Amino acid sequence: MENSVPLHVCHVNKMSIIINRSHAILHSIAILFLIHYRLSFFFQHPQNITIPTLPWLLIFVSELLLYLAWLLSQSHRWRPVYRTVFPERLPADDKLPAIDVYICTADPKKEPSVEVMNTVISAMALDYPPEKLHVYVSDDAGSDATLRCTKEAWNFARYWVPFCRKYGLVTACPDVYFSSSEDGFKGSSDFKAERKKIEEKYEVLKQRIRRIVQESHTDVAANNKLDHSSIIEVISEHHKEKDEVKIPMLVYVSRKKRLSRHHNFNAGALNVLLRVSAMISNSPHILVLDCDMHCNDPTSARQAMCYYCDPQTSQSIAFVQFPQTFRNISEDDIYDSQLRFIFKIHWLGFDGAGGPAISGTNFYIKRKALLGSFTKQQDLMTLKRSFGPSNDFIKTLVEDYKPCFIKDGESSKMLLENANVLASCSYEDQTTWGTKVGFLYFCVLEDYFTGFTLHRKGWKSVYLYPKRPQFLGTATTNFNEASIQWTRLVSGLTSVAISRFCPLICGPLKMSLVHLMCYLEAACMPLLCCLSVWVLLLYLNFVSSMASLYTQRFRTRTSSYFR
Repeated sequence: MENSVPLHVCHVNKMSIIINRSHAILHSIAILFLIHYRLSFFFQHPQNITIPTLPWLLIFVSELLLYLAWLLSQSHRWRPVYRTVFPERLPADDKLPAIDVYICTADPKKEPSVEVMNTVISAMALDYPPEKLHVYVSDDAGSDATLRCTKEAWNFARYWVPFCRKYGLVTACPDVYFSSSEDGFKGSSDFKAERKKIEEKYEVLKQRIRRIVQESHTDVAANNKLDHSSIIEVISEHHKEKDEVKIPMLVYVSRKKRLSRHHNFNAGALNVLLRVSAMISNSPHILVLDCDMHCNDPTSARQAMCYYCDPQTSQSIAFVQFPQTFRNISEDDIYDSQLRFIFKIHWLGFDGAGGPAISGTNFYIKRKALLGSFTKQQDLMTLKRSFGPSNDFIKTLVEDYKPCFIKDGESSKMLLENANVLASCSYEDQTTWGTKVGFLYFCVLEDYFTGFTLHRKGWKSVYLYPKRPQFLGTATTNFNEASIQWTRLVSGLTSVAISRFCPLICGPLKMSLVHLMCYLEAACMPLLCCLSVWVLLLYLNFVSSMASLYTQRFRTRTSSYFR
């Protein structure tokens, strides 16, 4: 019976595959003929003709580099796939696994707090059992303003989440909802009256957040984002009254940072959330979101669960990746801020080859894939050498462990004290955090490197591209921001390509050839393009120099002739 109603299907366009592979084969044959021509020209030219060897060799090397870049890019066109899920076929809510949502913010001055809180509120409004959904806000700046704004967001979510569930709103982000034409029950007077009250509360929320941010900017004693103590606070503990409708737990986390210690950027913050959330909720699945990437469709969690609840795929799938889509893109988009070639073309082929890479945000990942699975019989000292000295955290590694978080009690206080130890900047010393477990620290692109390592270990991933964008964010719209973003991307990929972790060194024998080529294309494409351009510039410089030399000789001979 279960086989007759699958939770997901994979579509393969055979005609598209035939066309792509035929084009690749024919183009490769043409390239081989061209290479043969280039090589044979060195040895088969007439003896009375002198060939300038250096410029010919430079142009040939540049062509070879571009040929290699083109060949690697064909891996994404070898077998593109499209997926469809059926969340309505999922089991009952009481059988669904729990989910932790990680939202990372680093600078309240550069990341508008209103936008960040909209992301938090939209995550709390996901269409999922509230007792199985836990939202964690990571504040790397340790800003008191962000903590106060998070509390204000939780207050508003107490009204917004029940409103969304009562009327089945598709747009879970309040800022987008109130600025759009979506009206739900247009003929219902009760709906209109309630909508007006919620909109008024939202306007009050925005005013309070802006006032908090303004006050923090004028506060001389504001925390230094590179030097502050850890703060962990469960926001719902501050409200003892019982709500008619349950809402997800909201937790504020700010890890301890010191100027003398490297904080490992976003990967370091995510690993702190891995440890702290294990003490509070320890959900088997995690949703990672950028602070400006709000949930545009509350059904994304159920769509991802179609793979984790399927007995045939649940043990092999490490993460489910959704595309990055943006709501502030202009019609021109001259900087390609929406990265169309990645999420509309490459990742479909990446999925068909063995699974896409982690794309920084909008992915549901299995906690076991990041930390591993363990039993009670395993050696305690070995686990401590990998995961640190905390006995309480070691307990959470056992698969059947369920944390018992009691609000407003001594157990809750002790648990948060232990969690603060896990958020210390020195906790990872002499452990394998960032090297073997958790999100990896090797480069600034922890998403690419972590995804590649998971695939090397045998894990798989899937790419879901539904018609309605599940997540919407804000993209870079000016040259300065776009150049910074692309510089970070290119430098991170290049650092992997020239290191001992290059896919060409680590990937063979551990993944398929096409899958390996997909990772190679991502890592080596910036390097190959830069090298080919550099060689071309050398060629042009050489030709220019030779032209100047011959011109000078011609002028000398001409002047001597007329004399």
